Amino acid sequence: MKRSELFFSFLLVPLDFLMIILAGISAYYIRYSNLATDIRPIIFDLPFEGYFKVVLIVALFCLPIFALAGLYNIKSARKLIKEISRVFLACSTGLIMVVILIFIRRELFDSRFIVLAAWILAIIYISIARIFIRVLQRYLFKYGIGVRKIILVGNSKTGDQLINKFSRDKTFGFKVVKRVRDFSAETARELTEVVKKSKNSLSKNQEIDEIIQSDPNLTKAETLRLYDFSDEHNLTFRYAADLLGTKVLKNELMEIAGIPVIEVKKTPLEGWGQIVKRIFDIAASLILIILLSPILLLIILLIKIDSKGPIFFSRRDDGSPLRRVGEGGKLFNYFKFRSMIPGSDNMRYNELAEKNLRNDGPLVKIKNDPRVTRVGKFMRRWSIDELAELFLVLMGKMSLVGPRPHLPEEVAKYEQKHKKILTVKPGMTGLAQISGRSDLNFEEEVKLDTYYVENWSFLLDISILLRTPLALIKKRDTE
Repeated sequence: MKRSELFFSFLLVPLDFLMIILAGISAYYIRYSNLATDIRPIIFDLPFEGYFKVVLIVALFCLPIFALAGLYNIKSARKLIKEISRVFLACSTGLIMVVILIFIRRELFDSRFIVLAAWILAIIYISIARIFIRVLQRYLFKYGIGVRKIILVGNSKTGDQLINKFSRDKTFGFKVVKRVRDFSAETARELTEVVKKSKNSLSKNQEIDEIIQSDPNLTKAETLRLYDFSDEHNLTFRYAADLLGTKVLKNELMEIAGIPVIEVKKTPLEGWGQIVKRIFDIAASLILIILLSPILLLIILLIKIDSKGPIFFSRRDDGSPLRRVGEGGKLFNYFKFRSMIPGSDNMRYNELAEKNLRNDGPLVKIKNDPRVTRVGKFMRRWSIDELAELFLVLMGKMSLVGPRPHLPEEVAKYEQKHKKILTVKPGMTGLAQISGRSDLNFEEEVKLDTYYVENWSFLLDISILLRTPLALIKKRDTE
């Protein structure tokens, strides 16, 4: 761990301690404020001195809980939503500890409000403090402080992308100081000199920290040699796995007839994960439909005023139902608010085929589409036409989060590796949508959707939903 990371790890301990104390004090004074006492008069005696001593004890006991939750192991790659979720779990564990104390010694606290308020405020204060630390860390990255120096191994597009991203966005906290195309014996000798020179440098900030294998197609001998090299020189070893490599990372070991058998998991989204996701989809879509009902009615009115035709785009030009490919490759009837003039759907494959911006794959995206109505252009800019999909979520045909639902004729052109995204229900928003929306090329979109399928978690869904409004604001080439 770099010196700056050690500093931030150390800084978090007293910071969390102070935030817990601040939460306890804030809860106490909120309960004794005029606003709270007017609503519910105080019928207990809780001197601040005795209460403050208890807060100090609780704060001290919370620190080991935070440590066990992994909150003092700073890693720049950790998602903020995961950090806050750990804060929530750790504070909740602390609350359980306080409840046990209250049960054992009831004289410690006479106000349930103070306990609950302190718990909520602790989550808020600690989360804000950690966001501040994270922002500060990212700010220092821009000046080269705490940046991890890496050697990149491999001649691949993935390596080019990593170099591009690290150079453009300093907040990643990585800097490529050396790149080699392979890891032959000669390359190993060359890098040995580079690593030794960096370690002998007077400036610790120039020392190489890790190696990233960006090419998954290195020979087995090269990969083993590279791993041994990183181990010998005490360097962190990372590698970018291809889609085939990531498939075997999700597995479950079981014993059948005394023989260990490994099942390769397609996605973590199964069992209770499916149940939780479906319950959330039903509740959230129903709430959103109710809250957005005035907007939905206004959209319907504007569509009827702007142009002749149906309110929903639900049928093809020949009158057949509009269908999309759902979970498991099954077709379902699809609809959204109409944004084009009626009977113009097939023009994308005929008159407008030359204007397709997505020649890299089976999808069709047309810039300045002449079929789009005036209201339709506005709806597409803000993805309002897709609000009708909330009803499909409620019906169970789609989910709030998942890969975008594609047309059967598009899916028919998929390569085998692309079909992994059909493992789960399609979604209104997804990892690809918040990472570039329609401006991504097809392969990039599939990579992101495949990552989502193979690494699903409820927290990832929440993270994507929270980032969706920001993605809508960003300008894109196609609407």
